[in-house]
Amino acid sequence: MEKSKKKIYKLIACGCAVGTANSVFGGGGGMLAVPLLEKTGISSQTAHATAILVILPVSLLTFILYAVRGIYDFSVLIPTALGVTVGGFLGAKLLGKLPRKTVGIVFGILQIVAGAWLFFFR
Repeated sequence: MEKSKKKIYKLIACGCAVGTANSVFGGGGGMLAVPLLEKTGISSQTAHATAILVILPVSLLTFILYAVRGIYDFSVLIPTALGVTVGGFLGAKLLGKLPRKTVGIVFGILQIVAGAWLFFFR
């Protein structure tokens, strides 16, 4: 099999894993997407930017499915969405300015903290 077809299959498998994780856990797909995309040879910054974009359709689909089931509390959703929008803008600006190694270190620390939080406090 040629190299580009192998990469496409790896990316599809990555997308399936990310979509499943994001839907089942209500998030975290982006944190899974970044290292999986990097394993396919994509740079760290491109993996971070791509992870944001690929999470959009699965997040929208999951939002619709949860809304149909009446799971959302819109009094929490709207102010949180506003904060996430501002944070997303600031993060996108920072990603373009930070060295790749710094992004990787901060991302790794964030994953460790998130994992510890889930393990010890949930």
